[in-house]
Amino acid sequence: MSRYWSAVTHGLTPYVPGEQPRFDNLVKLNTNENPYGPSPRVLAAIRDAADDGLRLYPDPNASALKSVLAARHDVSPAQVFVGNGSDEVLAHAFLGLLKHERPLWMPDVTYSFYPVYCGLYGIAFRQIPLADDFTLRVEDYLPRADERAGAIVFPNPNAPTGRLLPREAVERIVAANPEAVVLVDEAYIDFADPEASAVALIDRHPNLLVVHTFSKSRALAGLRIGFALGHPDLIAGLERIKNSFNSYPLDRLALAGALAAVEDEDYFQESRRKVIASRAALVTGLRELGFDVLPSAANFVFAHHPRRDGADIAAALRQRAIVVRHFKAARIEQYVRITVGTDEQCATLLAALREILRTAAAQPGAEAES
Repeated sequence: MSRYWSAVTHGLTPYVPGEQPRFDNLVKLNTNENPYGPSPRVLAAIRDAADDGLRLYPDPNASALKSVLAARHDVSPAQVFVGNGSDEVLAHAFLGLLKHERPLWMPDVTYSFYPVYCGLYGIAFRQIPLADDFTLRVEDYLPRADERAGAIVFPNPNAPTGRLLPREAVERIVAANPEAVVLVDEAYIDFADPEASAVALIDRHPNLLVVHTFSKSRALAGLRIGFALGHPDLIAGLERIKNSFNSYPLDRLALAGALAAVEDEDYFQESRRKVIASRAALVTGLRELGFDVLPSAANFVFAHHPRRDGADIAAALRQRAIVVRHFKAARIEQYVRITVGTDEQCATLLAALREILRTAAAQPGAEAES
């Protein structure tokens, strides 16, 4: 530990990002990247933007991008905020909208960056246990006479479980907490039923903020583009934080790529359809191998095998140059999170798992496979 660190730095427990390994013939299924890549129109737009204009600062307000996002989501540009990936958008929201005297409420199994932000910004928080089947219980987020939330945050679909809360259930939480900001992190919503998004609730509930990313369904994790949708008062608060931190968050190349991605609706829809179809086939294959798989509305599945240790499965796959995500956290240490890859990648994964399970079953003392 450095003696020059501040007390805040000493007390932090940083987020651990998904590994970016370098193997030959790697099948990378650990960080929920889109296997199909960005639209060709995105790549062309970025190439066109790589000109002498890079000597100039980008538009600090990202006005053109806000306009196309507003049109697509049927809101006004004043209801749109953009930033460097949804993580930066979330960070600004934690500091500017979710830090209050009462604790911030969140699920106990959720995106592990949330407690990190709380540590960074000194936010008191309460983790509310999910049900045994990893569903979020609306009743647990309703205020009581002796307890109310300072703010509420949860992903939908949840990460890392992939479970989806219906829009009506989300609205119950938002409507029951009118004095608290409710942030719904919809990083994976494009792989769910389009009717599930909470964006349609924004005009009815000024305390609702919905966060999206270009990293997953738009296949632009390498550009770092995220945005939030909400009441103009919430967006104005985020702008105050942004302009006190970095007034030029999105560079010219990112802005050009993001615009092209939103405009190429056909490519977006085809890409998400392929991921959804591959997800269904992957779930079927895993269940045939004896895995318990949670219902997923994301571009990943969360699964465990009742007779095989989760860490051992992840390690055995890694030996075969297949990388999935294993979490050591309580309640989920036996699960692995598997990104939905191409059909070929998913077939490679299933073949490897079949071999791993067969080899384990053949070892002396192993339980007989059912």
